[in-house]
Amino acid sequence: MTDSLSPSAPIAPARDISPGPWATAWRRLRRDRAAMLALGLLLLVALACLAAPLYAAHVSGTNPFATNLNGQITVDGQVRSVLEPSTTGLGLGVTPIGPTWEFGPYMLGADNQGRDVAARLLYGGRNSLLISGAATVLTLSLAVVVGLACGFFGGLVDGVLNRILDVLWAFPIYLLAISLSIVLISQGVSIGPIELRSGSLWLPVFIIGIVYVPYVARPIRGQTLSLMRSEFITAAKALGVPAHRIFFKDLLPNILPRVIVLVPILIALNMITESSLSFLSIGVQPPDASWGTIIQDGQGLLYSRPVVALAPGIAIALTVLALNILGDGVRDAFDPRAKVRIA
Repeated sequence: MTDSLSPSAPIAPARDISPGPWATAWRRLRRDRAAMLALGLLLLVALACLAAPLYAAHVSGTNPFATNLNGQITVDGQVRSVLEPSTTGLGLGVTPIGPTWEFGPYMLGADNQGRDVAARLLYGGRNSLLISGAATVLTLSLAVVVGLACGFFGGLVDGVLNRILDVLWAFPIYLLAISLSIVLISQGVSIGPIELRSGSLWLPVFIIGIVYVPYVARPIRGQTLSLMRSEFITAAKALGVPAHRIFFKDLLPNILPRVIVLVPILIALNMITESSLSFLSIGVQPPDASWGTIIQDGQGLLYSRPVVALAPGIAIALTVLALNILGDGVRDAFDPRAKVRIA
């Protein structure tokens, strides 16, 4: 009889350990160059917006929220007024100074109140990213709760929640968002201990977070119903596994990948919605700023100083484009049937 510890005994080959679905998805995402470039651009935009106070204090040297009608600046050794006399038409009024294209004060010029556009662009980006990100968290939280409750409990719970979703679904998104903004922007909202005052940045978060819930809850409900009829959950029920264990161990982990895939797309949609509301003066309220409010400020300067409106518009376009590319990459990474794009 051969001893199992003798040198002549065969050595069992080592088994490969599966890295798991999350590690596999991350490995696929890292191989997607377009998604990684989009992620890098998003991080760059976020870091630049977070550095807005540093830029305003040490580079611009101006208060981006205070009017500067009589301000002056030295450009190429010449002292110029921030608001210069108009040279078009009858010569009435003033024209904001244009971009200096130098890393310093008024790099992108001034708006019609003499405020530094570059500094306001960074501060506005902070609010736009904050509102769109927080609204995404609110939407996904409510949608996951509602979708899982509909699919897991069924019956009366599914019927009641579905009717509420149908009511919200009946309104066009922007019509519902505009209606809620007009009603709540002047008086705020109070729900139990939670009170959102008029002008608060959390008010557009609440409005935008509510209007997209039906569009996220329905797919989650459908996937939950499909999982509840699957063989592994049916077998768990037959074995007498407690309902809470099925919910947290079998159901929720299979829902999370779909939720994560929706994050970049929802942030992009929420950013466009917030910019639209702010452009209509029913989103972010002064003295706060967002990319939508800066576009509104530059609406009357499109022919004389188009950079005021174009700069935030380009920022929105690049950020939304990067979010959509990243969303496609995340979807391909979590979908086992998707082909990994490897250069």
